Amino acid sequence: MERSGRDAPLPHEMQGRWSDVDDAASQLIVRGGDITCFGQPIDYDYKLVNVVDGALTVSLKIEDRSGEDSFQRSNITELVITLEGEFYAYNLKFGTQFERVGARPKRS
Repeated sequence: MERSGRDAPLPHEMQGRWSDVDDAASQLIVRGGDITCFGQPIDYDYKLVNVVDGALTVSLKIEDRSGEDSFQRSNITELVITLEGEFYAYNLKFGTQFERVGARPKRS
């Protein structure tokens, strides 16, 4: 498991603009080490990058232990790209799948 600060970029597989598979207006943007989800920047201190059974995982963390519960409930805290290439973001209260913007053909 690799620990890196906020200034270090997330893995290149996660970089870019993603939309919720059920609501294209809900987006996740990963630009370097910055993450914006549903229009809100994610304020984290460091990340743990790991590969678990072939899935690329990033866990977002904060240094302040007293704020951990609040952070876990109000932000996405985990990003996962599965072996099949599916991208998920979740926390204690929800989880959703994202797809790269422009990946789905437009219907006519």
